[in-house]
Amino acid sequence: MTVVRGLFIAQRYSAMLLAPFVLIHLALIIIVVRNGLTAEEILSRTNGSTLWFVFYVAFVLAVTVHAPIGVRNVLNEWTRLSGGVVNVICLCLALLMLSTGLRAVFAVT
Repeated sequence: MTVVRGLFIAQRYSAMLLAPFVLIHLALIIIVVRNGLTAEEILSRTNGSTLWFVFYVAFVLAVTVHAPIGVRNVLNEWTRLSGGVVNVICLCLALLMLSTGLRAVFAVT
């Protein structure tokens, strides 16, 4: 299997995971806003929750796989950057997304 095919498959599988994660996340936002919960009330409900921890870590991992592959494709198509430079940029983007996403998860769970 070529690298490009592997990335294609990884992006498609991560998209399959992201769809329900995004829908659940948006539904939660709507519920929270409609019920008028404060940030303090939300954090008190998510703090120490294994369920929310697992949900959002999986969400972050799926985003960390999905988005940099898409950015890689765009950079390859729209710029004259070499493949190696594009790969380094996307790896840095993935590491940044992973670190900031996990930091957010640990802050609220």
